[in-house]
Amino acid sequence: MSAVVLDDSLVHYEALGRGRPLLFLHGWLGSWRYWVPTMIEFSSSHRAYALDFWGFGDSDKAASRYSIPAYIDQVAGFLDYLGIDRVPIVGHGLGGVVGLSLALAQPERVDQVLAVSVPLTSASIGRALSGFGGGENPAKAILGRRLKSYEEVDIEAAKTDGDAVVESVRSAADLDIPALLRGLTLPVLVVAGQDDVIVLPPDESAVPDLSANVHSIVFDGVQHYPMLEQPNKFARLLRDFFTYRADWDRMQLKDEWKRRMR
Repeated sequence: MSAVVLDDSLVHYEALGRGRPLLFLHGWLGSWRYWVPTMIEFSSSHRAYALDFWGFGDSDKAASRYSIPAYIDQVAGFLDYLGIDRVPIVGHGLGGVVGLSLALAQPERVDQVLAVSVPLTSASIGRALSGFGGGENPAKAILGRRLKSYEEVDIEAAKTDGDAVVESVRSAADLDIPALLRGLTLPVLVVAGQDDVIVLPPDESAVPDLSANVHSIVFDGVQHYPMLEQPNKFARLLRDFFTYRADWDRMQLKDEWKRRMR
């Protein structure tokens, strides 16, 4: 277990591999742990980091810091502590919102962003998540029988402070994510699961046209955790995104993804 102290609060993180830095940010239901399969996949080419947001996993419970701005500061402070000037970010749910927000606030720190299961509008936040009122083990309460069960999620689910979920969901719902995306000039790939009931996949008719550097893809037959449900496909997509950045036509999976990209 590795940890740093930021603003007098402990931040837990883990790191795997050697090479260029790569940062993984978890979502509302889980912790750093469910990124492990993807981190291992990239450990031969990258030094992969995954941290726990305040209120999640083994990081401190800090009720005053359960907001998107506070998590932006947490990630920026973490990068400063490790001496990482610029990094690609892979974020899921809450982590995707934080990664995109950090890229807008401090574009010199972020190389590119793959945002998974990010609510493009407040209406995209499913009722199970938006209606959660707090309490212990929010992952168990929210997921219930709605989604497949994964050991990587279940192992640490009970460590989550329910208030961290409630407050950060409210903070994310106040953001205009399409406007945020239009303000970015770096490569951004938005990925969603077609069958996700926690964060609903984007309704393209309701989302304004985005910049040429931003594309979206929907995984058919996938729920809330594409990186666990279809790990090989997710890893191939991520590797292509690193290789080709915003040159979408050169991606090796272009035939597979073409109808979903814009």
